[in-house]
Amino acid sequence: MSIILVFALIAGVIGVLYALITASWVMKQDAGTERMKEISDAIKEGAEAFLAREYKTVAIVALVLFALLSVFLGIWTGVGFLIGTIGSALAGYLGMMVCVRANVRTAEAARKGLQAALTLSFKGGAVTGMMVVGLGLLGIVVYYAIVKSAAANIDEAFHALIGLGFGCSLMSVFARIAGGIYTKAADVGADLVGKVEAGIPEDDPRNPAVIADNVGDNVGDCAGMAADLYETYTVTVVAAMLLAKTVFGPESLWVEFPLLIGGISIIASVIGTYFVKLGAKQYIMGALYKALAVSGILAAIAFFFASQWFLGLPGVEQKFTAAGVFTTALIGLILTALIVMITEYFTSKSFHPVKHIASSSQTGHATNIIAGLAVSMKSTGLPVLCISGAILWAYAIGGGFSGDPATGLFAIALSAVAMLSMAGIVVAIDSYGPITDNAGGIAEMAELPPEIRNITDPLDAVGNTTKAVTKGYAIGSAGLAALVLFAEYSRSFPGQLAFDLSNPMVLVGLFIGGLLPYYFASLLMEAVGYAAGGVVEEVRRQFREIPGIMEYKAKPEYGTCVDIVTRGALKQMMVPSLICVVAPLIVGFILGKEALGGMLIGSIITGIFLAISMTSGGGAWDNAKKYIEDGAFGGKKSDAHKAAVTGDTVGDPYKDTAGPAINPMIKVVNIVALLIVPLLK
Repeated sequence: MSIILVFALIAGVIGVLYALITASWVMKQDAGTERMKEISDAIKEGAEAFLAREYKTVAIVALVLFALLSVFLGIWTGVGFLIGTIGSALAGYLGMMVCVRANVRTAEAARKGLQAALTLSFKGGAVTGMMVVGLGLLGIVVYYAIVKSAAANIDEAFHALIGLGFGCSLMSVFARIAGGIYTKAADVGADLVGKVEAGIPEDDPRNPAVIADNVGDNVGDCAGMAADLYETYTVTVVAAMLLAKTVFGPESLWVEFPLLIGGISIIASVIGTYFVKLGAKQYIMGALYKALAVSGILAAIAFFFASQWFLGLPGVEQKFTAAGVFTTALIGLILTALIVMITEYFTSKSFHPVKHIASSSQTGHATNIIAGLAVSMKSTGLPVLCISGAILWAYAIGGGFSGDPATGLFAIALSAVAMLSMAGIVVAIDSYGPITDNAGGIAEMAELPPEIRNITDPLDAVGNTTKAVTKGYAIGSAGLAALVLFAEYSRSFPGQLAFDLSNPMVLVGLFIGGLLPYYFASLLMEAVGYAAGGVVEEVRRQFREIPGIMEYKAKPEYGTCVDIVTRGALKQMMVPSLICVVAPLIVGFILGKEALGGMLIGSIITGIFLAISMTSGGGAWDNAKKYIEDGAFGGKKSDAHKAAVTGDTVGDPYKDTAGPAINPMIKVVNIVALLIVPLLK
């Protein structure tokens, strides 16, 4: 193994060890009263049961695909697919298992104050974040080293990495879809009957859907997000390695350079986790951003010296200067910071867009929806312009405008890798969200003193923003990753493919690709509606048929709602998931490789716009409701609040189901296209 592979291996081990040590620390913290433990155990059991059934379903599909890949594309590609699937599932499972234990401990830590609760909830999220990047880097390094030495030829070894990426992508899209349907069906069902019809508070123990709602926070926002960013991280690194092979040759050290970037960022992110400290103003988001900023600055400094060291190695093609390599990585870090700030602007209670939606709620439900849709559309502008600027800047540094388009594309790939290398700290900030959300719910259901909710509520409100910010980051990075995959696809054929807009096949491919994200998102929105309808009927039945629930004299049947949502989510996830796999196969084998290339670009373009608008718009709707609940425009139970609840209900499947699932969908389509290149040839 080369020195770069050894370093990346050590960095991956450091990430996993940090996650395990931190998980052990979280588990040692006080879990509170017996009532708190009882509620937490119910959430944990529901989450474990759902993941067990989801993974069994995915395992059947995975085994069939493993057999097909092994027969048609070789055993190494099939094995890579299995490793990717298992790695993505493991990252989501391990992270979620800590999240469902950190929630009750965060509620108990709130007795000691805001800093104690913040530290515990963030540490719980950091387990997920570091497990994602640690396992992701280990999977790539170990499998690449094995297959490179054992495969019959070098091309077979690199195609095996595509299989690895496909396994991650398939698990990710299943996790995102199933978890997203589950969490929002439970949330919408609980809100429609509990808050709107019965007029009881959120997380009220009298609501039969309240446990299912809390389970959903974990299977969607924790396990789903972990599998999603594990896949995005892995696929981006693999895509950059493949492009380096095409541009510089399979034996070039540039193939391993993305692994060096990934290893550096894991170490920087581990250090960054120790900087989550509240200042004098008790600004929670600022404390989280401090960790992100420290991680980014340390990574940038290390990138500078690593670039100089790398270019000094014997045999490295001098296509870039050290300053050029450093700048491409810096572009990825800058783009991360910009997307985080822009997403916060559109989704935080502190800024105009959310306040505008809240103000529009004063004139009714329709004006709330209109304002939310307007904000969601507007939120796409700045992120897309920033991504476009990053693409042009990196391409120019790589010499793309000076007659060397291949190195220009590779420079874009390096920027994408640098952006995704921060996934560990970003996922930590995201997973903090479901932990604090559950902590607030446990405090409400266990009837803890109001001062506990005064700690957990502001943590939860910030969690809504962090989840929206992470989704914006995931979508932006997915766009860059998909672009790199497309670049590799276009260069995988002899003579390089030309996508001429006068070619009707290319145009048809563009239209089909542009259609896919819309049709895919529509299926998920419908799925939430169907599953939520079942929850609504069940909650109404229990209120009607079990006397004494509203007077706290009878206990609701929580498990029934959990089972309804589980069955609904697993039933509805299959068709959207398989569309991502089947569509490129049909287009590629029937319409040809040019049409397939057009489809890839079409899916990237409309997918980015639709995903950003859905996730940012949904986050803005959610925080507009919370802004009113804090006392604006009449506060809770006012007409403005009722309108805001409607907006939040519409925004829920936007931001937590359809929008985030478009992210892995784009990459599944692109990686399946890469996978079938040998067959299309």
